[in-house]
Amino acid sequence: MSRYDPTDSEWCVIERLSLNKSRGVPRVDDRRVLNGIFWMLRSGARWSDLPERYGPRTTCYNRFVR
Repeated sequence: MSRYDPTDSEWCVIERLSLNKSRGVPRVDDRRVLNGIFWMLRSGARWSDLPERYGPRTTCYNRFVR
């Protein structure tokens, strides 16, 4: 867990707001991807510098621009 990751109690609030619709392709874990987006916003780094622990950078970027 990095300093950019929300706490478990913060995630309870975020999960209530998310819309998890079933799709054909299994989704990358929302918490993992959102932690990556938070890391990007707080660090000011480029998407290509996103650590692998947050999942594919293209997935994180695509969810960010949506």
